[in-house]
Amino acid sequence: MGEFFKVVTIEEALQLMALSLPGRDSETIALSNGLGRELAEAVYSPEPIPSFTRSTVDGYAVRAEDTFGCSESLPAFLSYQGEIPMGKTPGLIIEPGQCCWIPTGGMMPAGTDAAVMVEYTERLGDDTVLVYKAVGPGDHLMHSGEDAAQGSMLLPQGQCLRPQDLGLLASAGIEEVNVKCSYRVGIISTGNEIVALGTDPQPGQVRDVNSISLAAAVQSANAIAKTYPIVPDDRDMLSKAVSAACEENDWVLMSGGSSVGVQDMTLEVLMSFPQAQLLFHGVAAKPGKPTMAVKIGSKLVVGLPGHPVSALTMFGVVCKPFLDAKSPQQLTARAGANIASQAGRDDYVAVYLEKRECDWIAQPLLGKSGLMSILAQAYGYIHIDHQQQGIYRGETVLVTRFD
Repeated sequence: MGEFFKVVTIEEALQLMALSLPGRDSETIALSNGLGRELAEAVYSPEPIPSFTRSTVDGYAVRAEDTFGCSESLPAFLSYQGEIPMGKTPGLIIEPGQCCWIPTGGMMPAGTDAAVMVEYTERLGDDTVLVYKAVGPGDHLMHSGEDAAQGSMLLPQGQCLRPQDLGLLASAGIEEVNVKCSYRVGIISTGNEIVALGTDPQPGQVRDVNSISLAAAVQSANAIAKTYPIVPDDRDMLSKAVSAACEENDWVLMSGGSSVGVQDMTLEVLMSFPQAQLLFHGVAAKPGKPTMAVKIGSKLVVGLPGHPVSALTMFGVVCKPFLDAKSPQQLTARAGANIASQAGRDDYVAVYLEKRECDWIAQPLLGKSGLMSILAQAYGYIHIDHQQQGIYRGETVLVTRFD
């Protein structure tokens, strides 16, 4: 193999992968296990939320018209009828000129249409309440169905469930949700120079970093990772490993063996499978140019560079958006230095953040793609589009966070 022969831009790579994603089944899980999962169908409220009209303040439940015109100098005198117990259906019926005590969240009794905050009232003996501020109908109330009407959509299909989403569903009494099954992702490290963790590397050998870091990255994307033994540069062994990984997973990530070289036979092996379709071989990006993708039947195989920084960066750019329904965490900052970039290539520059007065400063961590210490120091990365020729110090940039 003498060259990259289907190099694409990052945008083109993402479009090609989006059209080649493996299908996913759905499963029903307990609501308590739903954090980060993607809804397979929209969820509708089985009941109005809240199911009853409640007070939003501590104070007195009243008929609003009984308070009209009152003031600090001319309070309304209301007859006290008792108190509403929290979590109980009121047994009181409030008549004109009457009121009762109600706590925040308490169910409004019949005959009332507003609540007066306790700060604007005064108890006069055991049976009279003075009201110093008028209220209108509906003041300080949350009406039945105000949060969500019965039958209304609570969350759309495809929603990635957040803590507040789980709370909303719980408030509707929903105990289970139908979610997309998590992708299963096989991870294979290749190369004669790679040795397993726990093995002392001999001269010319390096420990297998990518199996550990990529498995963690897959798990952080709410997918299921499965690592396989290291495969040397042997065509038959590589073919068997890929076949087994494709059989057991939806995606397969391979690190190493994707760049141009005599022993880099990954693409040849992948294309030897029936129904193999090359999506791209090489991306116009730094780091990560050797990245490639092949669809084998319904499975997607992504070849990542062997260098750990390049592998993790490209995973975050071309794989994670499809594995994880969560939107990436981003913030704006100012570039801490001039950063050169080559036109026609997307650059991804690791940065750490410094706080200066009211601004975040993104300091570039420049180094070779094999230096893991670079990525370990980084908060995230900035993307320099292929149409740009660099970034000036002080320029506003968008920083995408590493998980």
